[in-house]
Amino acid sequence: MDADILNQAFYDDGEWVSWSDVEEQLQYQEWRAKYPNAIRSLIPYFEELLSLAESYHLETGRHLSVYGDIGELFGAITYGIRLNKNYAQGADGRLGNDHVEIKTITPFKSKDEVFVKVSGNFSKLLVVKINADFEVSSRMIDRSKLPKTAKPLLRIRWSDLPRIE
Repeated sequence: MDADILNQAFYDDGEWVSWSDVEEQLQYQEWRAKYPNAIRSLIPYFEELLSLAESYHLETGRHLSVYGDIGELFGAITYGIRLNKNYAQGADGRLGNDHVEIKTITPFKSKDEVFVKVSGNFSKLLVVKINADFEVSSRMIDRSKLPKTAKPLLRIRWSDLPRIE
């Protein structure tokens, strides 16, 4: 048998399995262990969109308008948030009985902050941060723990959000 074939796949339980299939399954297991509520079916879309945004930026120096979608997919994958239809009024998704607003800090923002409409219909806020190295992290907070304001928009700084260990 050709050595190249053996480096790309192996025979297991009556069928050929590629190493990329094994790597993909290990990665899914890692997501599942870290995020037990993960919606695994969305992982490939998240990874491909993030990779596309990064490679486009490296190639052109410009950014695609996909970071909000990346943030929403990350929320769905990591927390199990069921996303609402595009442009649905209110929040971006549901987590159990809670309406969740998802805001994304993009890699090109000069400040790590987001603005949230106070009039929005949400009980939890998820802030997803995509840094300049295209690494993604998030922090969630109950609306009741947000500062009160009379202004229509509330500024939320990443550094003010509680860390989830």
